[in-house]
Amino acid sequence: MSELDELTACFGNAGGDVAALGDAEFAHLAASGHRILSSRTVEGLVVDARETRDGISAHVTVKAGVKLKNPVHMCFGVLHKEGTQRIEMDIRLEKGSSAHVIAHCIFPKAEKVRHIMDATVAIGEGAEMRYSETHFHGPLGGVEVVPKAVVAVGRGGRYFTDFTLTTGRVGKLDLDYTVEAAENAVTELVARVFGHGRDAIHIRDKVLLAGKNARGLIKSRVAIEDDATAEVTGITEGNAQGARGHVDCMEIVKDRAVARAIPIVQVNDPGAKVTHEAAIGSVDKRQMETLMAHGLLPEEAVDIIVKGMLR
Repeated sequence: MSELDELTACFGNAGGDVAALGDAEFAHLAASGHRILSSRTVEGLVVDARETRDGISAHVTVKAGVKLKNPVHMCFGVLHKEGTQRIEMDIRLEKGSSAHVIAHCIFPKAEKVRHIMDATVAIGEGAEMRYSETHFHGPLGGVEVVPKAVVAVGRGGRYFTDFTLTTGRVGKLDLDYTVEAAENAVTELVARVFGHGRDAIHIRDKVLLAGKNARGLIKSRVAIEDDATAEVTGITEGNAQGARGHVDCMEIVKDRAVARAIPIVQVNDPGAKVTHEAAIGSVDKRQMETLMAHGLLPEEAVDIIVKGMLR
């Protein structure tokens, strides 16, 4: 089996649309380690990707007014037990454009693997981007994932991101996103993570509501068990008239796991409003009792509650 075939198979196991990789209507970029295995672009989308010493550097541009009808698929991974993959990504959506990027990051055999992503994203006036990132990890917990993104959302722009790491061991996660929203811009950051063993989870999301009537939501859902740890920091600043923001953090803990939530809200304009809520604890007793009344064992009931929260 070739490296591309192996990556494609893992991509499918992770929930990716394998058929899209072979469809000329779908743009894609697939890379293992520092090797680009396959790529395709479509009209209105410019992708300049190259191999570096330890990863991939890519500049992605959606031209002004172009609304991509199909998602852009990105598949990055390290298929060996050890290795480093550094992704340097520059994404720009020009005025009035729109795109949905679906990224799968795959590390099925990792014993000592580092995956580092440094991204800059610029959303032009009236443009919209949806970025969905799903991780597929193996059972050994030998992965260190360090995704960092700095995002600027222009006037009337929209930016939505969804980070999911619920398959396999997390290993070490250090996620750091900062988004600045201009006038009438909307941004939403969602993270879903399930930690086991001695997994260590750090999430830091920051939204700066810099423009008049900007809107922002930070939403995190984290479950941890065994000896895992999690620290989730959600920061929102309301810096302009009419800005509205909310931080919503929920963490479920089992066994000897330890969780910490740090919601930080700051208002620098009297016409702005920012709210927050954070909840940490075991699974809901009433939900447990209801499921067990329907014949489920306690372990089965807990699994259903946790999976429901992470959906």
